[in-house]
Amino acid sequence: MTASFPIRPRRGLSLLCVITAFTFSVVIVIWFSMNSDREYIHPILTQLIPAGHCACESSTTFQCSTCLTCPEPALQADISPAWSFEYARDGHNEALDQSQCKAAFPGLFEDVARGGKFWSSHGRLSSTELDDITIKHGMARAFISNGQLYVVSARSKGEDHRRKILGTLSSIHRALAADPEKASRPDIEFVFSVEDKVDDVTNSEWPVWVFSRTPTEEGVWLMPDFSFWAWDNPDNYMGPYDQVVERIKRLDIPWSEKTPQLVWRGKPSFAPKLRRALMEAARDKSWGDVKQVDWTTGSNVLKMEDHCHYMFIAHVEGRSYSASLKYRQACNSVIVAHKLQFIQHHHYLLVADGPNQNYVEVERDFSDLSEKMEPLVKNTDVAKRIANNSVKTFRERYLTPAAEACYWRSLFDGYAGVWNGTVEQLSETKDRERGLRYESFVLLESLKMYEFEAAITEQWQATL
Repeated sequence: MTASFPIRPRRGLSLLCVITAFTFSVVIVIWFSMNSDREYIHPILTQLIPAGHCACESSTTFQCSTCLTCPEPALQADISPAWSFEYARDGHNEALDQSQCKAAFPGLFEDVARGGKFWSSHGRLSSTELDDITIKHGMARAFISNGQLYVVSARSKGEDHRRKILGTLSSIHRALAADPEKASRPDIEFVFSVEDKVDDVTNSEWPVWVFSRTPTEEGVWLMPDFSFWAWDNPDNYMGPYDQVVERIKRLDIPWSEKTPQLVWRGKPSFAPKLRRALMEAARDKSWGDVKQVDWTTGSNVLKMEDHCHYMFIAHVEGRSYSASLKYRQACNSVIVAHKLQFIQHHHYLLVADGPNQNYVEVERDFSDLSEKMEPLVKNTDVAKRIANNSVKTFRERYLTPAAEACYWRSLFDGYAGVWNGTVEQLSETKDRERGLRYESFVLLESLKMYEFEAAITEQWQATL
Protein backbone atom coordinates (compact mmCIF):
# COMPACT_ATOMS: atom_id res chain seq x y z
CA MET A 1 0.00 0.00 0.00
CA THR A 2 1.31 3.43 -0.95
CA ALA A 3 0.86 6.07 1.68
CA SER A 4 0.18 9.72 0.74
CA PHE A 5 1.35 12.57 2.90
CA PRO A 6 -0.53 15.87 2.38
CA ILE A 7 1.41 19.11 2.63
CA ARG A 8 1.28 20.30 6.15
CA PRO A 9 -0.69 23.54 6.58
CA ARG A 10 2.29 25.16 8.30
CA ARG A 11 4.56 24.43 5.32
CA GLY A 12 1.97 25.76 2.86
CA LEU A 13 1.56 28.90 4.93
CA SER A 14 5.34 29.42 4.96
CA LEU A 15 5.50 29.09 1.18
CA LEU A 16 2.71 31.64 0.80
CA CYS A 17 4.57 34.04 3.10
CA VAL A 18 7.76 33.65 1.06
CA ILE A 19 5.92 34.35 -2.22
CA THR A 20 4.16 37.37 -0.70
CA ALA A 21 7.41 38.75 0.69
CA PHE A 22 9.20 38.26 -2.64
CA THR A 23 6.40 39.94 -4.59
CA PHE A 24 6.33 42.83 -2.14
CA SER A 25 10.11 43.21 -2.45
CA VAL A 26 9.93 43.30 -6.27
CA VAL A 27 7.19 45.96 -6.12
CA ILE A 28 9.28 48.05 -3.71
CA VAL A 29 12.37 47.76 -5.90
CA ILE A 30 10.45 48.80 -9.04
CA TRP A 31 8.75 51.64 -7.18
CA PHE A 32 12.14 52.84 -5.94
CA SER A 33 13.59 52.66 -9.45
CA MET A 34 10.73 54.71 -10.89
CA ASN A 35 10.65 57.39 -8.21
CA SER A 36 14.29 57.75 -7.25
CA ASP A 37 16.37 60.68 -8.46
CA ARG A 38 19.64 59.02 -7.45
CA GLU A 39 22.43 59.44 -9.96
CA TYR A 40 22.93 55.71 -10.39
CA ILE A 41 20.54 52.78 -10.43
CA HIS A 42 21.75 49.39 -11.65
CA PRO A 43 20.92 48.82 -15.36
CA ILE A 44 18.99 45.66 -14.47
CA LEU A 45 16.59 47.77 -12.41
CA THR A 46 16.32 50.23 -15.29
CA GLN A 47 15.16 47.38 -17.51
CA LEU A 48 12.54 46.38 -14.93
CA ILE A 49 10.95 49.84 -14.94
CA PRO A 50 7.66 49.67 -16.86
CA ALA A 51 7.16 52.06 -19.75
CA GLY A 52 4.39 53.83 -17.87
CA HIS A 53 3.34 57.18 -19.27
CA CYS A 54 6.14 57.30 -21.81
CA ALA A 55 4.80 54.21 -23.64
CA CYS A 56 8.22 53.35 -25.00
CA GLU A 57 6.90 50.71 -27.36
CA SER A 58 5.65 53.32 -29.84
CA SER A 59 7.01 56.44 -31.45
CA THR A 60 6.49 58.85 -34.31
CA THR A 61 8.92 58.89 -37.20
CA PHE A 62 8.40 62.05 -39.24
CA GLN A 63 8.63 61.49 -42.98
CA CYS A 64 8.55 65.23 -43.52
CA SER A 65 11.89 66.26 -45.01
CA THR A 66 9.95 67.87 -47.84
CA CYS A 67 7.86 70.03 -45.49
CA LEU A 68 10.42 72.81 -45.66
CA THR A 69 9.82 73.21 -49.39
CA CYS A 70 6.65 71.28 -50.24
CA PRO A 71 3.72 72.12 -47.93
CA GLU A 72 0.23 70.70 -48.08
CA PRO A 73 -0.86 71.40 -51.72
CA ALA A 74 -4.08 73.12 -50.66
CA LEU A 75 -2.01 75.67 -48.73
CA GLN A 76 0.00 76.82 -51.75
CA ALA A 77 -2.73 78.91 -53.38
CA ASP A 78 -2.57 82.70 -53.47
CA ILE A 79 1.07 82.99 -52.36
CA SER A 80 2.47 86.26 -53.60
CA PRO A 81 5.79 85.74 -55.43
CA ALA A 82 6.74 89.38 -54.84
CA TRP A 83 7.16 89.00 -51.07
CA SER A 84 9.51 86.77 -49.07
CA PHE A 85 10.12 86.38 -45.35
CA GLU A 86 13.10 88.15 -43.78
CA TYR A 87 13.81 87.28 -40.16
CA ALA A 88 15.18 90.67 -39.09
CA ARG A 89 12.24 92.51 -40.63
CA ASP A 90 9.36 90.06 -40.20
CA GLY A 91 10.19 87.74 -37.30
CA HIS A 92 8.22 89.79 -34.76
CA ASN A 93 5.49 90.92 -37.14
CA GLU A 94 2.34 89.28 -35.81
CA ALA A 95 0.20 91.02 -38.45
CA LEU A 96 1.29 89.13 -41.58
CA ASP A 97 -1.67 88.53 -43.87
CA GLN A 98 -2.76 85.08 -44.99
CA SER A 99 -0.73 85.01 -48.22
CA GLN A 100 2.39 86.21 -46.39
CA CYS A 101 1.93 83.51 -43.72
CA LYS A 102 1.75 80.82 -46.39
CA ALA A 103 4.81 82.16 -48.18
CA ALA A 104 6.81 82.57 -44.97
CA PHE A 105 6.07 79.25 -43.27
CA PRO A 106 5.61 76.35 -45.70
CA GLY A 107 5.07 73.11 -43.81
CA LEU A 108 3.95 74.77 -40.58
CA PHE A 109 0.24 74.21 -41.17
CA GLU A 110 0.36 70.49 -41.94
CA ASP A 111 -1.57 69.44 -38.85
CA VAL A 112 -4.31 71.98 -39.45
CA ALA A 113 -4.80 70.52 -42.94
CA ARG A 114 -4.80 67.02 -41.44
CA GLY A 115 -7.48 67.98 -38.90
CA GLY A 116 -9.60 69.57 -41.60
CA LYS A 117 -9.45 66.43 -43.75
CA PHE A 118 -10.33 64.24 -40.78
CA TRP A 119 -13.43 66.19 -39.79
CA SER A 120 -14.53 66.73 -43.41
CA SER A 121 -14.77 62.95 -43.67
CA HIS A 122 -16.38 62.55 -40.24
CA GLY A 123 -19.47 64.73 -40.57
CA ARG A 124 -17.95 68.14 -39.81
CA LEU A 125 -18.53 70.04 -36.53
CA SER A 126 -21.26 71.91 -34.67
CA SER A 127 -22.17 72.88 -31.12
CA THR A 128 -23.71 69.41 -30.71
CA GLU A 129 -20.28 67.81 -30.62
CA LEU A 130 -19.03 70.45 -28.19
CA ASP A 131 -22.02 69.97 -25.88
CA ASP A 132 -21.08 66.29 -25.56
CA ILE A 133 -17.62 67.16 -24.25
CA THR A 134 -17.41 67.31 -20.46
CA ILE A 135 -15.37 70.32 -19.37
CA LYS A 136 -13.01 68.90 -16.77
CA HIS A 137 -10.27 70.58 -14.77
CA GLY A 138 -7.64 71.90 -17.17
CA MET A 139 -10.17 72.62 -19.92
CA ALA A 140 -12.00 75.66 -21.25
CA ARG A 141 -14.68 76.47 -23.81
CA ALA A 142 -14.58 79.70 -25.79
CA PHE A 143 -15.78 81.28 -29.00
CA ILE A 144 -14.68 83.91 -31.49
CA SER A 145 -17.40 86.26 -32.73
CA ASN A 146 -16.87 89.37 -34.85
CA GLY A 147 -13.15 88.91 -34.34
CA GLN A 148 -13.43 89.04 -30.52
CA LEU A 149 -12.61 86.27 -28.03
CA TYR A 150 -15.19 85.20 -25.42
CA VAL A 151 -14.81 82.69 -22.58
CA VAL A 152 -17.82 80.43 -22.02
CA SER A 153 -16.42 78.25 -19.23
CA ALA A 154 -13.10 77.36 -17.66
CA ARG A 155 -12.14 74.90 -14.94
CA SER A 156 -8.89 74.87 -13.00
CA LYS A 157 -7.82 72.55 -10.22
CA GLY A 158 -5.21 75.03 -9.07
CA GLU A 159 -2.83 77.77 -10.14
CA ASP A 160 -1.02 75.57 -12.66
CA HIS A 161 -4.22 75.03 -14.65
CA ARG A 162 -5.35 78.63 -14.30
CA ARG A 163 -2.07 80.07 -15.57
CA LYS A 164 -1.90 77.69 -18.51
CA ILE A 165 -5.50 78.44 -19.51
CA LEU A 166 -4.81 82.15 -19.20
CA GLY A 167 -1.63 81.86 -21.27
CA THR A 168 -3.49 79.99 -24.00
CA LEU A 169 -6.35 82.49 -24.10
CA SER A 170 -3.83 85.34 -24.19
CA SER A 171 -2.04 83.83 -27.17
CA ILE A 172 -5.33 83.45 -29.02
CA HIS A 173 -6.27 87.04 -28.23
CA ARG A 174 -2.87 88.30 -29.42
CA ALA A 175 -3.23 86.51 -32.74
CA LEU A 176 -6.72 87.96 -33.18
CA ALA A 177 -5.72 91.49 -32.21
CA ALA A 178 -3.03 91.54 -34.92
CA ASP A 179 -5.19 89.87 -37.57
CA PRO A 180 -5.43 91.99 -40.77
CA GLU A 181 -8.59 90.05 -41.73
CA LYS A 182 -10.14 90.34 -38.27
CA ALA A 183 -13.33 92.03 -39.42
CA SER A 184 -14.21 89.26 -41.86
CA ARG A 185 -13.23 86.32 -39.64
CA PRO A 186 -16.04 83.71 -39.35
CA ASP A 187 -17.47 82.87 -35.94
CA ILE A 188 -16.31 79.60 -34.34
CA GLU A 189 -16.69 77.87 -30.98
CA PHE A 190 -14.16 75.45 -29.54
CA VAL A 191 -12.92 73.54 -26.49
CA PHE A 192 -9.28 73.30 -25.47
CA SER A 193 -7.26 71.40 -22.88
CA VAL A 194 -4.02 72.42 -21.16
CA GLU A 195 -3.33 68.95 -19.78
CA ASP A 196 -0.24 67.06 -20.90
CA LYS A 197 -2.10 64.22 -22.58
CA VAL A 198 -5.38 63.94 -24.47
CA ASP A 199 -6.60 61.02 -22.36
CA ASP A 200 -5.97 62.94 -19.13
CA VAL A 201 -9.28 64.71 -19.63
CA THR A 202 -10.99 63.57 -22.83
CA ASN A 203 -10.57 61.19 -25.75
CA SER A 204 -9.19 61.57 -29.24
CA GLU A 205 -12.60 61.26 -30.88
CA TRP A 206 -13.55 64.77 -29.79
CA PRO A 207 -12.41 67.95 -31.62
CA VAL A 208 -10.50 69.34 -28.63
CA TRP A 209 -7.58 71.76 -29.16
CA VAL A 210 -4.51 70.31 -27.44
CA PHE A 211 -0.76 70.94 -27.08
CA SER A 212 0.29 67.51 -28.36
CA ARG A 213 -1.08 64.27 -29.72
CA THR A 214 0.04 60.80 -30.71
CA PRO A 215 -0.32 59.65 -34.34
CA THR A 216 -3.51 57.72 -33.57
CA GLU A 217 -5.25 60.67 -31.87
CA GLU A 218 -6.69 62.08 -35.07
CA GLY A 219 -9.79 63.92 -33.86
CA VAL A 220 -7.92 66.57 -31.88
CA TRP A 221 -6.39 69.80 -33.21
CA LEU A 222 -2.87 70.92 -32.34
CA MET A 223 -2.27 74.40 -30.93
CA PRO A 224 0.93 76.13 -29.71
CA ASP A 225 1.57 75.46 -26.04
CA PHE A 226 0.93 77.99 -23.26
CA SER A 227 4.57 78.93 -22.70
CA PHE A 228 4.84 80.81 -25.99
CA TRP A 229 2.93 83.50 -24.10
CA ALA A 230 5.02 83.19 -20.90
CA TRP A 231 5.90 80.74 -18.18
CA ASP A 232 7.17 81.28 -14.67
CA ASN A 233 7.01 79.08 -11.59
CA PRO A 234 8.47 79.34 -8.08
CA ASP A 235 11.49 77.19 -9.01
CA ASN A 236 12.26 78.49 -12.46
CA TYR A 237 11.80 81.94 -14.02
CA MET A 238 11.39 81.76 -17.80
CA GLY A 239 9.33 84.68 -19.11
CA PRO A 240 7.76 85.07 -22.58
CA TYR A 241 9.28 82.76 -25.17
CA ASP A 242 10.54 85.54 -27.43
CA GLN A 243 12.24 87.15 -24.42
CA VAL A 244 14.00 83.86 -23.65
CA VAL A 245 15.19 83.71 -27.26
CA GLU A 246 16.62 87.22 -27.09
CA ARG A 247 18.38 86.39 -23.82
CA ILE A 248 19.87 83.25 -25.36
CA LYS A 249 21.05 85.14 -28.44
CA ARG A 250 22.72 87.73 -26.25
CA LEU A 251 24.48 85.20 -24.02
CA ASP A 252 25.36 82.54 -26.57
CA ILE A 253 29.00 82.00 -27.47
CA PRO A 254 30.80 81.27 -30.79
CA TRP A 255 30.70 77.67 -31.99
CA SER A 256 34.45 77.22 -31.55
CA GLU A 257 34.16 78.09 -27.85
CA LYS A 258 31.33 75.67 -27.07
CA THR A 259 32.03 72.56 -25.00
CA PRO A 260 32.04 69.51 -27.33
CA GLN A 261 29.78 67.47 -25.07
CA LEU A 262 26.14 66.36 -24.84
CA VAL A 263 24.40 68.16 -21.99
CA TRP A 264 21.18 67.23 -20.20
CA ARG A 265 19.73 68.17 -16.84
CA GLY A 266 16.50 66.80 -15.42
CA LYS A 267 14.69 64.60 -12.92
CA PRO A 268 14.97 60.89 -13.79
CA SER A 269 11.79 60.06 -11.86
CA PHE A 270 9.68 62.19 -14.19
CA ALA A 271 10.01 59.65 -17.02
CA PRO A 272 12.36 56.99 -15.63
CA LYS A 273 12.39 54.55 -18.54
CA LEU A 274 13.52 57.18 -21.03
CA ARG A 275 15.66 59.36 -18.83
CA ARG A 276 17.61 56.61 -17.14
CA ALA A 277 18.26 55.06 -20.55
CA LEU A 278 19.89 58.35 -21.57
CA MET A 279 21.90 58.53 -18.34
CA GLU A 280 23.20 55.00 -18.83
CA ALA A 281 24.04 55.54 -22.51
CA ALA A 282 26.10 58.64 -21.67
CA ARG A 283 27.71 57.31 -18.48
CA ASP A 284 31.53 57.48 -18.47
CA LYS A 285 31.60 58.86 -22.03
CA SER A 286 34.04 61.67 -22.68
CA TRP A 287 31.33 63.48 -24.64
CA GLY A 288 28.67 63.08 -21.93
CA ASP A 289 27.57 65.69 -19.38
CA VAL A 290 24.24 64.12 -18.41
CA LYS A 291 23.16 64.65 -14.81
CA GLN A 292 20.07 64.62 -12.62
CA VAL A 293 19.08 67.81 -10.80
CA ASP A 294 18.02 68.38 -7.23
CA TRP A 295 15.78 71.42 -7.07
CA THR A 296 15.87 71.52 -3.26
CA THR A 297 19.65 71.91 -3.07
CA GLY A 298 20.28 73.40 -6.51
CA SER A 299 22.68 70.56 -7.31
CA ASN A 300 23.51 70.30 -11.05
CA VAL A 301 20.95 72.96 -11.98
CA LEU A 302 21.87 74.69 -15.24
CA LYS A 303 20.20 77.83 -16.61
CA MET A 304 18.58 77.45 -20.02
CA GLU A 305 21.00 79.89 -21.63
CA ASP A 306 23.95 77.96 -20.17
CA HIS A 307 22.84 74.85 -22.08
CA CYS A 308 23.70 76.80 -25.21
CA HIS A 309 27.39 76.75 -24.26
CA TYR A 310 27.48 73.08 -25.24
CA MET A 311 27.66 71.82 -28.84
CA PHE A 312 25.04 69.13 -28.17
CA ILE A 313 21.82 69.26 -26.13
CA ALA A 314 19.79 66.13 -25.36
CA HIS A 315 16.01 66.29 -25.50
CA VAL A 316 13.83 63.73 -23.69
CA GLU A 317 10.05 63.59 -23.49
CA GLY A 318 8.36 63.57 -20.09
CA ARG A 319 5.02 61.97 -19.31
CA SER A 320 4.00 63.27 -22.73
CA TYR A 321 5.47 66.08 -24.85
CA SER A 322 8.17 68.31 -23.40
CA ALA A 323 7.71 72.04 -23.91
CA SER A 324 11.44 72.49 -23.35
CA LEU A 325 12.26 71.48 -26.93
CA LYS A 326 11.63 74.96 -28.31
CA TYR A 327 13.95 76.50 -25.70
CA ARG A 328 16.70 74.10 -26.74
CA GLN A 329 16.03 74.93 -30.38
CA ALA A 330 16.73 78.58 -29.56
CA CYS A 331 20.40 77.63 -29.01
CA ASN A 332 22.92 77.43 -31.82
CA SER A 333 23.58 73.82 -30.79
CA VAL A 334 22.74 70.35 -32.07
CA ILE A 335 19.56 68.88 -30.60
CA VAL A 336 19.86 65.14 -29.97
CA ALA A 337 16.43 63.61 -29.44
CA HIS A 338 15.05 60.09 -29.24
CA LYS A 339 12.25 59.12 -31.61
CA LEU A 340 9.33 61.18 -30.40
CA GLN A 341 5.98 59.72 -29.48
CA PHE A 342 4.09 63.01 -29.11
CA ILE A 343 3.58 65.51 -31.93
CA GLN A 344 3.51 69.27 -31.40
CA HIS A 345 2.45 71.79 -34.01
CA HIS A 346 6.00 72.57 -35.22
CA HIS A 347 7.38 69.02 -35.21
CA TYR A 348 6.63 68.57 -38.90
CA LEU A 349 9.69 70.72 -39.59
CA LEU A 350 12.07 68.33 -37.82
CA VAL A 351 14.50 66.83 -40.36
CA ALA A 352 16.69 63.93 -39.21
CA ASP A 353 18.96 63.57 -42.25
CA GLY A 354 19.98 65.08 -45.56
CA PRO A 355 21.11 68.61 -46.45
CA ASN A 356 18.34 70.20 -44.33
CA GLN A 357 19.06 68.08 -41.25
CA ASN A 358 18.30 70.16 -38.16
CA TYR A 359 18.59 67.62 -35.33
CA VAL A 360 19.99 64.17 -34.57
CA GLU A 361 17.50 61.36 -33.98
CA VAL A 362 18.35 58.29 -31.89
CA GLU A 363 16.37 55.26 -30.77
CA ARG A 364 14.02 55.62 -27.81
CA ASP A 365 16.29 53.44 -25.67
CA PHE A 366 19.37 55.48 -26.72
CA SER A 367 21.07 52.25 -27.83
CA ASP A 368 22.66 54.04 -30.81
CA LEU A 369 23.61 57.22 -28.95
CA SER A 370 27.36 56.50 -29.04
CA GLU A 371 27.15 55.55 -32.70
CA LYS A 372 25.55 58.93 -33.50
CA MET A 373 27.63 61.07 -31.15
CA GLU A 374 31.19 59.92 -31.78
CA PRO A 375 31.42 60.93 -35.48
CA LEU A 376 29.96 64.36 -34.67
CA VAL A 377 32.42 64.95 -31.83
CA LYS A 378 35.27 64.01 -34.16
CA ASN A 379 33.98 66.19 -37.01
CA THR A 380 32.40 69.25 -35.42
CA ASP A 381 32.02 70.93 -38.82
CA VAL A 382 29.19 68.51 -39.60
CA ALA A 383 27.67 69.24 -36.20
CA LYS A 384 27.98 72.97 -36.84
CA ARG A 385 26.00 72.62 -40.09
CA ILE A 386 23.19 70.80 -38.25
CA ALA A 387 23.15 73.47 -35.54
CA ASN A 388 23.03 76.26 -38.12
CA ASN A 389 20.15 74.52 -39.90
CA SER A 390 18.28 74.32 -36.59
CA VAL A 391 18.71 78.06 -35.97
CA LYS A 392 17.59 78.98 -39.48
CA THR A 393 14.61 76.63 -39.33
CA PHE A 394 13.31 77.19 -35.83
CA ARG A 395 14.77 80.20 -34.01
CA GLU A 396 14.76 82.43 -37.06
CA ARG A 397 11.57 81.19 -38.71
CA TYR A 398 9.11 78.61 -37.43
CA LEU A 399 9.29 79.53 -33.72
CA THR A 400 9.13 83.30 -34.20
CA PRO A 401 6.22 85.40 -32.90
CA ALA A 402 5.18 85.87 -36.54
CA ALA A 403 5.00 82.11 -37.10
CA GLU A 404 3.02 81.54 -33.90
CA ALA A 405 0.43 84.17 -34.84
CA CYS A 406 0.18 82.75 -38.36
CA TYR A 407 -0.35 79.26 -36.98
CA TRP A 408 -3.14 80.39 -34.65
CA ARG A 409 -4.98 82.12 -37.50
CA SER A 410 -4.48 79.07 -39.72
CA LEU A 411 -6.03 76.98 -36.95
CA PHE A 412 -9.00 79.37 -36.77
CA ASP A 413 -9.43 79.13 -40.55
CA GLY A 414 -9.00 75.36 -40.75
CA TYR A 415 -11.44 74.79 -37.91
CA ALA A 416 -13.92 77.25 -39.43
CA GLY A 417 -13.73 75.28 -42.67
CA VAL A 418 -15.43 72.30 -41.00
CA TRP A 419 -17.59 74.25 -38.53
CA ASN A 420 -21.27 73.98 -39.48
CA GLY A 421 -22.67 75.39 -36.26
CA THR A 422 -23.74 78.83 -35.19
CA VAL A 423 -22.29 80.76 -32.28
CA GLU A 424 -25.02 81.97 -29.97
CA GLN A 425 -24.33 85.11 -27.93
CA LEU A 426 -27.13 84.50 -25.42
CA SER A 427 -27.96 81.45 -23.33
CA GLU A 428 -31.53 80.34 -24.03
CA THR A 429 -31.85 78.61 -20.66
CA LYS A 430 -30.29 81.37 -18.55
CA ASP A 431 -31.37 84.34 -20.70
CA ARG A 432 -27.89 85.81 -20.26
CA GLU A 433 -24.78 86.31 -22.33
CA ARG A 434 -23.00 83.00 -22.90
CA GLY A 435 -19.47 84.37 -22.97
CA LEU A 436 -17.34 86.90 -21.14
CA ARG A 437 -15.00 88.96 -23.28
CA TYR A 438 -11.35 87.99 -22.82
CA GLU A 439 -10.46 91.52 -21.69
CA SER A 440 -12.90 91.20 -18.78
CA PHE A 441 -12.01 87.60 -17.98
CA VAL A 442 -8.36 88.45 -17.30
CA LEU A 443 -9.47 91.05 -14.72
CA LEU A 444 -11.32 88.49 -12.61
CA GLU A 445 -9.83 87.45 -9.30
CA SER A 446 -7.86 84.22 -9.60
CA LEU A 447 -10.29 82.19 -7.50
CA LYS A 448 -13.22 83.24 -9.69
CA MET A 449 -11.44 81.74 -12.71
CA TYR A 450 -11.19 78.29 -11.09
CA GLU A 451 -14.81 77.27 -11.72
CA PHE A 452 -15.99 79.79 -14.28
CA GLU A 453 -19.18 79.61 -16.32
CA ALA A 454 -20.18 82.88 -17.96
CA ALA A 455 -23.92 82.28 -18.14
CA ILE A 456 -24.27 81.73 -14.37
CA THR A 457 -21.57 84.05 -13.04
CA GLU A 458 -23.41 86.93 -11.43
CA GLN A 459 -20.33 88.87 -10.46
CA TRP A 460 -19.89 90.37 -13.91
CA GLN A 461 -23.38 90.67 -15.36
CA ALA A 462 -26.72 91.74 -14.01
CA THR A 463 -29.85 89.66 -14.41
CA LEU A 464 -31.47 90.62 -17.72
